[in-house]
Amino acid sequence: MTIDRRSLIGASLGLGAAVSAAHASERKLSPTAPNASDFAPVLVPDDGRDQTEALQAAVDSAAEKDIPLVLPPGKFLVSDLRLRRGSRVIGTARTTTLVFSGGSAFITGDKADGLVLEGLAFDGAYKAFDTARGDGLLTFSNSKTLHLHDLEIQNSSGNGVSLTECGGRVEGLLISHVLDAGFKSFDSLGLDVKDNTVTDCGNNGILIWRSKQEEDGSVVAGNRISKIRNAAGGTGEYGNGINVFRAGSVLVSGNRISDCAYTAVRGNAASNIQIVGNSCERLGEVALYAEFGFQGAIIANNLVDTAASGISVTNFNEGGRLAVVQGNLIRNLVRREQEPEDKRGEGIAVEADAVVSGNTIENAPTVGIQIGWGVYMRDVAVTGNVVRNARVGISVTNAADAGKCLIANNLISNAKDGAIREMDRGVFQGPDLAREPGASDRIHVMANVAV
Repeated sequence: MTIDRRSLIGASLGLGAAVSAAHASERKLSPTAPNASDFAPVLVPDDGRDQTEALQAAVDSAAEKDIPLVLPPGKFLVSDLRLRRGSRVIGTARTTTLVFSGGSAFITGDKADGLVLEGLAFDGAYKAFDTARGDGLLTFSNSKTLHLHDLEIQNSSGNGVSLTECGGRVEGLLISHVLDAGFKSFDSLGLDVKDNTVTDCGNNGILIWRSKQEEDGSVVAGNRISKIRNAAGGTGEYGNGINVFRAGSVLVSGNRISDCAYTAVRGNAASNIQIVGNSCERLGEVALYAEFGFQGAIIANNLVDTAASGISVTNFNEGGRLAVVQGNLIRNLVRREQEPEDKRGEGIAVEADAVVSGNTIENAPTVGIQIGWGVYMRDVAVTGNVVRNARVGISVTNAADAGKCLIANNLISNAKDGAIREMDRGVFQGPDLAREPGASDRIHVMANVAV
């Protein structure tokens, strides 16, 4: 952002004659702007003592005058710094580092509309903080039009950034070495979370959550997410690159996600979610997930390489329905033989009110496309897909009271145990329907090519 020299606040003392002269010039141009010498104790980079009092005074004074506070390079020990409406704190190309000195909180703000943080680094030093005050190194709430830009956030004992009822832009952040989630938004007012790097997190990368199912409208795009562990355990609550929970109308697009213990993008009870154009590699469970009580999901034009399952659109038993799965490239799936039950090895699995079209699936050790599970299947069309090197190309539930499906115009190559077969909860049964179509009025098979 462009900074008018008339609006700068010097925040250093004894940094050399050139800096002192510049400060004198700034005071002349803007006689009402405070500088570090107006505060006691003054701000001194790399001083080794806690400077919260002086920095808090500088932040408050700048916000009152509606001007930015510009900090010089160096480290400042800080604890419980509270930002307010109009606070704008600008660092020097991430060479300005605020280091957590310990206490109940690090950086917080409530009702901090218009808050801007830019060019700063934040080091939590893995010191514990009081989660009642907030669960992130940077915790903001009830704030509109936040702008967090070009920040480095690392070494958190909890989350990196935590926002509650906030709107605005979060872009160009590097978040690393956090023990919980890199970034968390709760009950967003509409956020753009773009072009960030999130890596080495204990439980999740980016969370878009709501307290109840309703429209959220956040955009999560162009982020690089990697090395997400599953420190807290569970069966999918942790270990995800991006997790959208109860938040409707969220767009997840163009992200690069790799090396997650569970899922690249997991939509849980997230209606009208769009998962489009993401590149996903080396996932421990399902790469792209729409699960539980959602209505409406578009999963299109993604690349998945190496996962226990490529795409799963599931939980019709909980109201999960209505999806388009189109144009995805899915390859190199694996079975988790160490798991007692949930071994996977599936390319795409769908259950209700879904179109699966134009996808390419290669190397699926269980099945390329799985339609339904037990009685949970209704109105599924699987058309125009290519499945290569699978145990079974396409499987469909054989439950008599399941709904209807269409399987047409697919090309299935080198399916070892049949191109199209019925299935009873994971157990393949009956003949290859690509070669011996049955008389079922539920399963309509036509014009497929098996080679």
